[in-house]
Amino acid sequence: MAQLSSTLLYIAFILYLIGTFFFGGAIRDKKEKPSTNRWSMLGIVITIVGFVSQLGYFITRWIAAGHAPVSNLFEFTTFFGMMLVGAFIIIYFIYKISVLGLFTLPVALLVIAYASMFPREITPLIPALQSDWLHIHVTTAAAGEAILAVSFAAGLIYLIRVVDQSKPSKRTFWLEVIMFCLITTLGFVAVSTAFSLADYEAKFTWVDKNKQQAEVVYDMPALVGPHKGTLEKESADRFEPLVHMPAIINAKKLNTVIWSLIGGTVLYLLLRLVLRKRIAAALQPLVKHVNLDLTDEISYRAVAIGFPVFTLGALIFAMIWAQIAWTRFWGWDPKEVWALITWLFYAAFLHLRLSRGWHGEKSAWLAVIGFAIIMFNLVAVNLVIAGLHSYAGS
Repeated sequence: MAQLSSTLLYIAFILYLIGTFFFGGAIRDKKEKPSTNRWSMLGIVITIVGFVSQLGYFITRWIAAGHAPVSNLFEFTTFFGMMLVGAFIIIYFIYKISVLGLFTLPVALLVIAYASMFPREITPLIPALQSDWLHIHVTTAAAGEAILAVSFAAGLIYLIRVVDQSKPSKRTFWLEVIMFCLITTLGFVAVSTAFSLADYEAKFTWVDKNKQQAEVVYDMPALVGPHKGTLEKESADRFEPLVHMPAIINAKKLNTVIWSLIGGTVLYLLLRLVLRKRIAAALQPLVKHVNLDLTDEISYRAVAIGFPVFTLGALIFAMIWAQIAWTRFWGWDPKEVWALITWLFYAAFLHLRLSRGWHGEKSAWLAVIGFAIIMFNLVAVNLVIAGLHSYAGS
């Protein structure tokens, strides 16, 4: 069953990739209306088949594990990618805008590829997660974040369309920063794959606060090492850390983030060398026929739908489970704090949109910043900052 689950996820990944190319073909084909464009129809059909395949992955893994497969970073992130595709499918049938598929599906592909770099083994639930609230809280929070991510895709399309790429400016700089961050995810996949193929491994040991010997195995050269960690003799030929981190920082996962930035920077510079222009400028021809008012409406609608779903999953349901599991509904854990920051940001988004008239480009920038906050929570908080939710990064 576990093997079938992995196969279905792989099939979904390939189908999403194929669907992306068909949506790209729909943009090039201007002879037909979007509602009857054959490229678009093929693209959405392939995407739906991919979504069904990934849903099959989710169900078969649930059967194999005996619990909802959202208990670690691999499972949660693949579920997030699946919900992102599901949200896109629904919005596509409402608005029939092909270019949204060209930008949303690659984001889903990056999310799934990012997830695949983490351990995929099915493991028993730790006691803290043995609750029905795991299914309720985590799945609802992921669904809310996925719907909000559609707002990011629409906002990014809007910005690429309206920002003048002919001359340097603050707008072009920050838009290019967004492109760099997306490419960094590819850098993470490339670096992780390279060291995995090289079978790299380095073991560190240290004495924890309970005076027990602990160990951690690095699968990438240790640029930063664990607090008071010592490289074991069998790993003596491996890279000695440049610096050791304080105990509050998960050094191994921070090391992964640093290597991802290195890989992303190299990949970004190579793309710039080949394209001889900014990444956003290279993408601009793909969105030159976009209806800006429609794109702006999609971005807003995604937030209007995703915000209450996120509120239920990431705050209300989370507080109920925290009260049951830890006898307090709030504890200023890093994950809790960033969930609150995310909620406050999107609350401000809706306030500025509805009360202050922040439409168009201003709204698009807010949608992009909101997704950056979500991804910081998913990546940095899970991987770097130690807390009660640290098991989610395992």
